[in-house]
Amino acid sequence: MAPNDPVSYVRSLAPFHALPEALFGEVASTLEVGLYEAGEMLAEVGVKPLRHLYVIRKGAVRLEREGKGLQLLEEGEIFGYTSLLTGKATLDVRVEEDLLAYRFPGEVFQRLLADARFAAHFAVGLSERLKASLEHSAVATFQTDLGAPVSELVRREAVWVDPGITVGDAARVMRRENISSVLVRSDPPGILTDRDLRNRVLAAGLGAGAPIEGIFTRQLLTVDAATPIHDAWRLLLDARIHHFPVTRAGVISGVYTSTDLLRCSVSGPVAMLRGVERLASRDALPGYADRMTEMVSALLAGGLEATVIAGLVARLNDALLRPILRWAEADLGPPPAPYAWIVFGSEGRMEQTLLTDQDNALVYADAGASQADWFRRFAELVNADLVAAGFPVCPGGFMARSWHGTLTSWAERFRGWIEVPTPQALLVASIFFDFRRVGGTLDLSPLEELVAAAGARPVFLKLLAQDALRFRPPPGLLLRLRGKSSEVDLKLHGISPIVFLTRCYALESGITERPTLERLAAAVRAGKLDAADESRVAEAYRFLLGLRLRLQLRMAVAHKPVTNAVRMSELSAMERSRVRDVFHAIRSWQEGGAYQFKAEA
Repeated sequence: MAPNDPVSYVRSLAPFHALPEALFGEVASTLEVGLYEAGEMLAEVGVKPLRHLYVIRKGAVRLEREGKGLQLLEEGEIFGYTSLLTGKATLDVRVEEDLLAYRFPGEVFQRLLADARFAAHFAVGLSERLKASLEHSAVATFQTDLGAPVSELVRREAVWVDPGITVGDAARVMRRENISSVLVRSDPPGILTDRDLRNRVLAAGLGAGAPIEGIFTRQLLTVDAATPIHDAWRLLLDARIHHFPVTRAGVISGVYTSTDLLRCSVSGPVAMLRGVERLASRDALPGYADRMTEMVSALLAGGLEATVIAGLVARLNDALLRPILRWAEADLGPPPAPYAWIVFGSEGRMEQTLLTDQDNALVYADAGASQADWFRRFAELVNADLVAAGFPVCPGGFMARSWHGTLTSWAERFRGWIEVPTPQALLVASIFFDFRRVGGTLDLSPLEELVAAAGARPVFLKLLAQDALRFRPPPGLLLRLRGKSSEVDLKLHGISPIVFLTRCYALESGITERPTLERLAAAVRAGKLDAADESRVAEAYRFLLGLRLRLQLRMAVAHKPVTNAVRMSELSAMERSRVRDVFHAIRSWQEGGAYQFKAEA
């Protein structure tokens, strides 16, 4: 609840909240209260600049240029600083609704600019404001600094052995030093771990006298000492190994392990990975979704942005799929042909945070055509296990139990969607073109080549862009209404418009990346997208993903249905302001996209 006292209210808003107590106390007595009627002009270009810094308490003002409305400002937003900084009015400022505003004289504003943090607020653009806008949102406490360098986890120097020693000698070194690995002075350097001793020595029936030559791993995967802890998590999940040598200036200085990362958080991704690796049977699947929600909440509170969290979630979901696929193969017998289990949608782009509907399919080699029933039953088993783990059934039916077939049949589907882009074909193509293989060994390069070729078809791109532009932010009026009428869908109105149009830029640029932010950056490198647009849209995407995640976690904690919908009246003044900024930026970007692809917006 916003405070009623004018001074307290202003103090609660950025950038006033960051002012030193003494400085704010000195200027608080200069605060004035102003009342203005709808229609009143507060500033006119070339005629009447503003002489105060205004903070809106109730009502609204409209910024205009030559009679065209550019932006609507409402409760909690600040205006007047452009006039105070430049000495002239660059926009007309009209009272849209009866206005109650708190204001400071221009000389007080100039005095406050001496504070660097206060001044920075008015110097940065939309991208920077979006980065900072969620910093003060309440999330559960989490102590570990996930941006700290991984070198902080290394407790001792690396221990080396010669390549000519026996496994018994190496084991005694590891026991004496109380470590789970030793580095080997080979060329290139190698590593011998306790898992190597179990899996390559004991399980193979070798004795303690066997040489470590041929047992240790020669190709080391290393990480720079400055790598943030959250990136170390990602590397470990990607590589599916438990030891990473840490380098400083290219020289190995120590080794960090999954156990070191596990100590960072009992709710972290390494703990989740350990749990997934130890799943003994299907009976252990229930509860996965709840544990994932706890982990996501902890990571968000630890300072990770939603896009980074989504990447970790995707890697853990990939890890969960591995035992599920093994169980299905054990039930049905060996696969009659190589296959690929693919995911698409947000999971395909590695952008899923909380577990949502399944979006998956099954592709198998043409040699398995006569065994289609095996693959159908295989898909049904895997889909059922994912439901047990907390992945709901897809309402649209985009699941492997319905979508399975040979590689040739899938290639024909892809080709048909591209060559005959009916509305239904465009819908399905927009879903499946974000596919990513997460299980099996089948090479999917024929499908990748078809997707890449779609970018060379202007008609297909135009129609795909038209379809993407159907998803638009809501009109400005809706954002000002109260109650149920002010409800917006953060996915439908904000996230999807960015994702879908970005996909068009990716296809046009011949980009193979799946994540939206990577596609935007690659489109800039390909010369298809302006760097300034990329910066605004990328930060808008990060903001929306982060805001949605915070709101959904609140829903989960309150045991409410987790949705993408939010009422504007339930957001803070700053969040409402940023949502309007974001939607305005998306609409402007879509106008450019419509021109780029010759599509009607």
